[in-house]
Amino acid sequence: MLKLIIGNKAYSSWSLRGWLAVKQSGLPFEEIVVPLFNEEWDKKTAGDEFAPSGGKVPILWDDQTVIWDSLAIIEWLADKTDRARYWPRDDAARGMARSMAAEMHSAYPELRRVYSMNVRKQFPPADVPDDVRTEIIRILELWAEARARHGSGGPYLFGDFGAVDIMFAPVVTRFVTYSVPLPRFAAAYVEAILNHPWMREWIEAAQEEPWVVERYEAPAG
Repeated sequence: MLKLIIGNKAYSSWSLRGWLAVKQSGLPFEEIVVPLFNEEWDKKTAGDEFAPSGGKVPILWDDQTVIWDSLAIIEWLADKTDRARYWPRDDAARGMARSMAAEMHSAYPELRRVYSMNVRKQFPPADVPDDVRTEIIRILELWAEARARHGSGGPYLFGDFGAVDIMFAPVVTRFVTYSVPLPRFAAAYVEAILNHPWMREWIEAAQEEPWVVERYEAPAG
């Protein structure tokens, strides 16, 4: 059976991506939550299970094979199951989806820094810093283009739920947590993601976690 090691569901954006990727595979898996930044975290990340990842989550163990990056986890599981579970069949759509997923993987540093993930909070609206606003505009432009070109088959970016939605799911939660104003099409996409049964499962589980990381509990600023 697959084994997935993740951090707190309240705060760990990369863990959410890895977890959704495994859910999308349809394969059974064991889930291990290691609370971020406490004594257990220090002890666990020093152990053999974390060694290949450099002490980061998520980590997927498939028998003796270890995959420790969310996009790598998506690709591993796509190869293991059916690539159409993750990527559009159409070449043009698949090329765009891959590019968007890769950009989400490597870009938007200010959004990540200023708007930490916390699915247990919703802060009142506040001024958005200019550098964060620039990155949000870029994301919304990509969402709009994907929906307009390839999203007619369903409520997600490329119609069906897939890898690109998995990569952007934590951004959706950030937009909610920090009450970011959104155009109607983007608000509809956010609602579709939040209403996905796996997202509801993740967010509900986060409410029951006993751990609190104070650095993620305050509004941005």
